[in-house]
Formats: sequence, structure tokens, C-alpha cells
Amino acid sequence: MLNVKYPEKKPSVSLRDGVEKIFCVSRKKWVVLTPEEWVRQNFILYLSEILHYPISLMAVEKQIKVGELTKRFDIVIFKDSVPFILIECKEMNVPLNTSVLRQVLNYNIGVQSRFIVVTNGNQSYAFENAESGFIEVHELLSCQ
Repeated sequence: MLNVKYPEKKPSVSLRDGVEKIFCVSRKKWVVLTPEEWVRQNFILYLSEILHYPISLMAVEKQIKVGELTKRFDIVIFKDSVPFILIECKEMNVPLNTSVLRQVLNYNIGVQSRFIVVTNGNQSYAFENAESGFIEVHELLSCQ
């Protein structure tokens, strides 16, 4: 399991037009606060505040092609203009099982990142794309 220590800083949440919203620092806009969005925004803060990845290197909720299908990934961090870490976020009550792992592996066919991460906010797993296949890692590289 990946050891994630979330920062003290929390995402900004506000009631806007009668709807609870959360500010996405990557997309620079308020989005509807869902359980999955809460996990996504806290993980973005972990990546930026703890691992020091610049927000400018993150893509959030972008479309990709997986075969004939159009899908949407949660977070990709770029390094030297190529995908470095692909992150799939789930709500806190969703178990991180083989179905979730299969989903992110399918997304990675189109993305081709070096690392993949699955998280539900409580648990997180990371894998490195090695020559022999994906191997579990227990720590993500810091950007520093």
C-alpha cells in the first residue's frame, strides 16, 4: 500500500447557487462536490503540497481514447512533457479491487505513464511500469 500523508491544507468548499462546490486548483474553477471529487481534490493537494508537483504539470478530468471508447481519466502528472503518473480516484466507500485496477490499466493503454495509482482517499496503491510488468511501489517520487 502507498503511504499517503495528506497536508493540513484542505480544499476550498463553498455553497454556490444552492449547490455545494469544491475549488479545483488544477482546473481553476468550482466544480460540484461529490464524494469522488473530494478524494480527487485532496489527492491533488497531496501531490502539490507534499510531493511538490507543480499544478501546471497536472491534467485533471481529460478525455482519452481506449480502443473505440472515449473515457475520462482523473489525474495525470506530466514529466518532460510525457505522462508520468496516472491516478484513478474513487469515492471513499469504493473498495480498491481488481476491477478498479483493471480500469486504470485500460486507461494506461492510451496514456502510457510510468506509474499508476488507485486511491479512495483512505487507501492508495501505486505501481511502476517495469519491463517485467507492473510492480507495486510503496512510495511515489517527489518532484524535488
